[in-house]
Amino acid sequence: MLFGLIFGVSFPLYFLDRQNSTVALANWIGSKLQMDADLVARLLFACAALLLVLAAFIRTWASSYLHAAVVYAAELKTASLVADGPYRQVRNPLYFANVLMAIALGAMMSRVGFLVALVAMLAFSYRLILREEAELQANQGELYQAYRRAVPRLWPAPWPRIASAGRQANWAEGFKAESWYWGFAAALVAFAITLKLTLFFVILAASLVLFWVSSMLLQKKSNSQA
Repeated sequence: MLFGLIFGVSFPLYFLDRQNSTVALANWIGSKLQMDADLVARLLFACAALLLVLAAFIRTWASSYLHAAVVYAAELKTASLVADGPYRQVRNPLYFANVLMAIALGAMMSRVGFLVALVAMLAFSYRLILREEAELQANQGELYQAYRRAVPRLWPAPWPRIASAGRQANWAEGFKAESWYWGFAAALVAFAITLKLTLFFVILAASLVLFWVSSMLLQKKSNSQA
């Protein structure tokens, strides 16, 4: 619901600012470097698409060390500490990927929409991070405290900060959990290639529907097993 609210509020903000954030940046870069602004804009949209593909990969990598029911649980899941895969470089790779997603999708928004989406995503992520950290500290004690000292909270270290715990990634589970996220990436890639706005929104809307449906199914499954 919060994902939908963030983007549902951010995208329509063209009524406050009719200038697309990417086009505005392309015009500024073009004037500074004496380049064709349209070409710069296409390159920026391509970079945004690649950034969203990277975000989708990071989330898939992180989710491959969890169960989908944990990733999309309605309540906090802090009974165990995962410290393998991307969790060796950043404590919250899922939220880091969300910030990258806000930046990438912000390329399709107005300048005001981009700012609102990024600030809202950061606030949303940090709010959850602080809640989860408090729960993990209470449940895991010194184990989590040592992990917290070694690994950055949200902005990844360039190399692993702790030794591998030997847990194996379940990539099938990761892709299952993040299929909707790859839909977001596909929407932006399709736009970067075709520049067709309708195609972008159709794929994006289908991905949001997939996200909500899969989340509800996982929640029902979790409740039935409780």
